[in-house]
Order: sequence, then structure tokens, then C-alpha cells
Amino acid sequence: MTRAPARIAILGTRGIPANYGGFETFAEELSTRLAARGHQVTVYCRERYAEPTYRGVSLVYLPTWRHKYFDTIVHTFFSTLHLIFQRVDVALYCNAANAIFTYWPRLIGIPVALNVDGLERKRKKWNRLAKAWYLISERLATVCPNEVVTDARKIADYYRERYGKRSWFIPYGAQTGKLESAEILKRLGLESGRYFLYVSRMEPENNALLVREAFEKTDTPFKLALIGDAPYAQAYIERVRATKDPRVVMPGAIYGRGYHELLSHCFAYIHATEVGGTHPALIEALGRGALVLYLKTPENDEVAGVVGIPFEPGDLVEKLKLLVAMPQEERAGRGLRAIERVAERYSWDSVTDQYESLLLQLRG
Repeated sequence: MTRAPARIAILGTRGIPANYGGFETFAEELSTRLAARGHQVTVYCRERYAEPTYRGVSLVYLPTWRHKYFDTIVHTFFSTLHLIFQRVDVALYCNAANAIFTYWPRLIGIPVALNVDGLERKRKKWNRLAKAWYLISERLATVCPNEVVTDARKIADYYRERYGKRSWFIPYGAQTGKLESAEILKRLGLESGRYFLYVSRMEPENNALLVREAFEKTDTPFKLALIGDAPYAQAYIERVRATKDPRVVMPGAIYGRGYHELLSHCFAYIHATEVGGTHPALIEALGRGALVLYLKTPENDEVAGVVGIPFEPGDLVEKLKLLVAMPQEERAGRGLRAIERVAERYSWDSVTDQYESLLLQLRG
């Protein structure tokens, strides 16, 4: 027996179409799939799109305060005020920092789930006040929403062990298979199979500077494409850009098809993020069959498993040299196993099934 479509709201991201980070890609992939299944989905946005709807999803634009410490919570505050006057069956909030707002819809009978992401308070970019807010929000996340969602088993373990809170474990998703097209490579002066790729927001805990400096110590004709940007990290970005090595390419942020072309044609993908839960770019690189070199953390181990190659900050140069010398057969084999791993564990359709089940269960 099928259940009636639900009216679903998604809050706490910059909005869709995705043009910033993992939560935005998540919101786009999930909302459009839910809409295709017949649900009435609304996504609250900060960035304006040309149309009032996107692939069947209604878009609501509300103001925010463009500030490193207030952008997210101010927009979610206004979004929540708007939400409580709408006819919505269930709401999904993103980001633990928004936990305090999740109780407001519950007061008028709207059930709420909260995707807490990773342990944001450990990010180097936050000052003490912001870290304290995230620590408080972790506690609020265990009491304010109806249900908590974690996208990494290590984060689920953390909430269970520290707060005694059980969560819904629903991983991030990714598409699989390499793209044949390579238009973005021509634009950036890259050759297929002859560049290392790094993609992330250019913030200290994502270690772009570590990657660039290690690459400069590696004797290889390959290039390094550092892809990404960040709205409140200009000083750090300037340090990353301060290189005279002509092999380093830094075009800024790239989204959509160009981003997936880069993943599909790189010699190897370097993932150096040290904080957070499941990192979307890591799963997406594996899904495109890239040879992945990743910073060893419990969360990254969970995703990359035996198909990736871990590194510690002190041995990155050595691992880069190892990859350059790796036989083609081994590289190809790891790429195929990476695609299989993502297809088995991180299918967007499976992710949507799980969120749909959760949201409909909350609706009752």
C-alpha cells in the first residue's frame, strides 16, 4: 500500500541549485528526488535562482546577514518564522548549529528531523564563542528535534556515547561512473590522467596549503588542480595561492558537470579534510573511479576503506611519489573497486528511500 505524498520543507542550507558545498548538493539531490516521487517539497534558499521552482521543488528566498558567524543561523531563524505559518507536514533541518530552531515548528505540530553533519566545533576557522555555540547545539540536537540524522557511523557513535542519543544513520550519496566529456580540462590547461586533483572549501582544516607544499616537493610533470573557495577565509586562500610553481592551477570553485569531469579524468584525487562527518567530495571522487589519497581519520577511513590510500600529514610527499610510481593495472583496479563501493553503500536512490521513510514516519 502506498502512502499519500507529504508536504516537506528543507531548511538550513544556502539553497538549490547547489553552488557552494556538500549540504547544498545534498539538498538538491534529495529534494528533487522526493519531488519526482510526488511529494510537495520546499527548499529555503539564500542564493537566488532565476525561477521560483527548480526541477519540481519550490524555492523560498529569505534574507540573511552575510557574516562568517551569523549567516547560517540568521537565515534559518527567518526560514523558521516563515515555516511556522505554512501548511507543512514535516521539516528537515541541516547543520547542528540550527538545533535551537528545530523545536519551534514542533510547538505547532510540525515534526522535525535534524541532520547534524560532523563535529563543526573542531574546525579551526571558528573562534571560542562559535565553538561554544556548536557544543551547546550538540546538546540541543538531542532534545529539540524529533529525530537526529547522522551521515557517518563515527558521528552516530559519538552522539550515542557522549549524549546517549541514538540517531538515524543515513549516509551521503554520489553518482557512479566516469564522464567521457572533458570540456573543463581544456579551459584549465589540463590533460586527462596527468593532474592531481584537490577539491574543498579553502579553509585551514581542509589542508589545501599542506597539499600544495607537499606537491611542490614531488618531482613529477603532472599538474595539481586546487579547486575551491571560501567566503570568509581570504587570508588563508592568499597563503595557498602564494606559489611560483607553474604546475599548480587554482581557478577557484567549480560546480556541476565541470566538477565531475575533473573527478573523472584526474590521475589521483587528494582528500585532506580533517574535521567533519562524511565528506561529499570524497564519496563523489570514489564514485567517479578516481584513485584516492586521503588523510587518515576515522570518518575518512569509513568512506574510503580498502580502496583508498591513507596518508598522515608527515608522509604526504612519500605517498604522492608512491602514486606516481604505481602500476597502471593497480590504479585501474582500485578505481573499479571504488565505483563498486559507492554503488553498494552510497546510492542517492537508497539515501532518498531512507529519508523518505523517516519523514513519512515522522508525519505519522
